[in-house]
Amino acid sequence: MNKLGFAHKEKVQQFMSVTGSSEKSAIQTMKSNDWRLEEALEAYNNQEHVKAATEKNRWEVLFNKYKDPNVDMIMADGISNLCNDLQVDPQDIVMLVLSWELRAATICEFSKQEFIGGVQSLEIDSMEKFKKKIPHLRSQLKDEDTFREIYNFTFDWAKEKGQKTLALETALALWHLLFTELEWPLIDQWCRFIQERHNKAISRDVWLQLLEFAKTVDATLSNYDAEGAWPCLLDEFVEYSIENGTCAKKTDE
Repeated sequence: MNKLGFAHKEKVQQFMSVTGSSEKSAIQTMKSNDWRLEEALEAYNNQEHVKAATEKNRWEVLFNKYKDPNVDMIMADGISNLCNDLQVDPQDIVMLVLSWELRAATICEFSKQEFIGGVQSLEIDSMEKFKKKIPHLRSQLKDEDTFREIYNFTFDWAKEKGQKTLALETALALWHLLFTELEWPLIDQWCRFIQERHNKAISRDVWLQLLEFAKTVDATLSNYDAEGAWPCLLDEFVEYSIENGTCAKKTDE
């Protein structure tokens, strides 16, 4: 820019202040428009609109590939096709992580806004980039705070619209998926207890508190505090486990 005359330098500065572009881009655009500022600004804005439209089109193409033919959403069949292209099993926990990343409101559904907004934030605009993002999505589960966010998200995501509780079979399947990842040794015992003694929909409180229970109470249940503020169902689970001899009963000190 030092080689430019005063008038050209001033125009470059004006161009940069309006567009926020780099000095190099400003000089190139000004030169190609014979140093006419208004024409250079118009040309620059047109280029930015074309660029934005092109980028948007890539995300639209990706969405349209999987959207339902009857509604402007990606439904179960579209998600199945997406899984095939990603070479991921639909039951793989990574698809739950993807739903969390997209802030999906409902299981087996992605609205256009959820999908496009989500893949934009993940910097995905092609199937190749989508595939390369799978290891990153999977790694999210290794972070304790992120796992908790995903676990808490799952309740509202998976329950039926208009319901306050989570269907039993859905809860059991998701517990197995999530707690197998967490490597909680009592998950099979918990699910057996739920089926034998509870056998009905799961409340939000029980869903949320089970993760706290799994993280704070050891596998023998020896450090379980009966005076703690656990839901009654968790108290019953401890009693059930002791009755069935599947854990070590806490002894008096």
